[in-house]
Amino acid sequence: MILDMIANVNGAINGVVWGIPMLVLIIGTGIYLTVRTKFFQLTRAGHVGENTIGGVFKKGHSVKNSSEKASISQFQALCTALAATIGVGNIAGVAAAIAAGGPGTIFWMWLSAFFGMMTNYSENVLGIYYRRKNSHGEWCGGAMYYLRDGLGSKNGCSVIGKVLAVLFSLFCILASFGIGNMSQVNTISSNTTSVFKIEALNRTLMFGSTEINLYALIVGIVLMILAGLVVVGGIKRIAQVTEKVVPFMACAYILGALVIFVINIGKIGEVFTSIFSFAFGFRALGGAAVGLAVKNAVTWGFKRGVFSNEAGLGSSVMVHSASNVVEPVKQGMWGIFEVFADTIVVCTLTAFSILSTGLIDLHTGEMLSANEQTALVSEAFGTVFNFGSVNVGGIFIAIAVLLFAFSTVLGWSYYGTKAWEFLFGTKATIIYKVVFVVFIVFGATMNLDLAWDISDTFNGLMALPNLIGVLVLSGTVIKITNNYVARIFKGSKEKPMISAFEDIQKEQEIKLAQEQN
Repeated sequence: MILDMIANVNGAINGVVWGIPMLVLIIGTGIYLTVRTKFFQLTRAGHVGENTIGGVFKKGHSVKNSSEKASISQFQALCTALAATIGVGNIAGVAAAIAAGGPGTIFWMWLSAFFGMMTNYSENVLGIYYRRKNSHGEWCGGAMYYLRDGLGSKNGCSVIGKVLAVLFSLFCILASFGIGNMSQVNTISSNTTSVFKIEALNRTLMFGSTEINLYALIVGIVLMILAGLVVVGGIKRIAQVTEKVVPFMACAYILGALVIFVINIGKIGEVFTSIFSFAFGFRALGGAAVGLAVKNAVTWGFKRGVFSNEAGLGSSVMVHSASNVVEPVKQGMWGIFEVFADTIVVCTLTAFSILSTGLIDLHTGEMLSANEQTALVSEAFGTVFNFGSVNVGGIFIAIAVLLFAFSTVLGWSYYGTKAWEFLFGTKATIIYKVVFVVFIVFGATMNLDLAWDISDTFNGLMALPNLIGVLVLSGTVIKITNNYVARIFKGSKEKPMISAFEDIQKEQEIKLAQEQN
């Protein structure tokens, strides 16, 4: 009875949080910032590429190395952010979107990513500009800081800035235990026990009146130990792990999807025709059917696009703010690349794998497979990677889900830590880390349908205070961007805008001068 009531209340709130108005607010913010920055993600695309992923391949480039003991490199910040964003949503989320809204959802996912690039860019710019150092010498930044110190500095906004900062932090902590921990671990556990069957471990244990699967419990304990070794070590250790795991898992998944792309390249025209046709309802029967088809495609495309890259939620900015970067715009450009890699590259390849392998009728949009979400992608990969009775594709996706989901746990552990630190101080973060790690076992062994729904709501609630801060401080983002463009592209000698705080501004100006010499 109580659980039903909680589910009903949460369903009502979730319908608002992830309803059309919120999606319009998130996408609208991206459109507004894109226009105000004069389509920075397009007009400066070459510069963005050169100073992000391009810098990784340049010998001695600062994006890969950090000379500061308590900070991480720009590339490590990206990998930790991608660890949290490239996850189950890129596999199960894309499949669910196509199943619910048809092939046309992919177009709207692309559109949400295009504008989301500038939302993520703006979050990172503000994160760097308003960040501070804690007692351990680590950079601390994120929505809670630019809400308190940025929005809060506006006339009459001191109280509202502090209230929104606290609300954001609370929502972030609650979401970190759900969508960033137990839900991810539960996905790992269910995938592992179903794909890698070990009958000897498939036994039920009784703890009072609670039934727990032995296999799931073992998986949970192993994950708890592995996560504990990383999470308790803080951002440096998390970054050291993610900069190795994320490129490996992303490249392996992309390579597998590219093999499918090459094998089915003859269907590329048919696949992309179906995406654009269904996006605008050209293949619906007409009348109300057209409107309904387009609405479903738009809603699911935008929703899964936002779910995938988290642009507008204010999550990844917390780890980007820990970077050793000096210029806010440079870390902002990593935000653009993050969304591009997550949605334009990974989600598109997942979509092509599903649409090109005969699991969906590209003319009617009808699902020809009975599978859903992760299983649908496993089936798509299995059509190519299938050797005799061994479904290598299914095994590959199971391993990919394990790595994606576990890296998401690591990334979200940092988000929750920084939110906890903002509320309770640096010394208290060990409490959060220990509790977070212990909850991994619960995630592996419990039925978490309601927990997933509730954490999904808190995840969306993070967007409300964050977007208020981004919109109110958009003028600051434009000033910092124009200052950077004037100095870098027009040779202006004006003073760089690095920090909102004079002491940090002076310190970073010296560092910037050293980098340029």
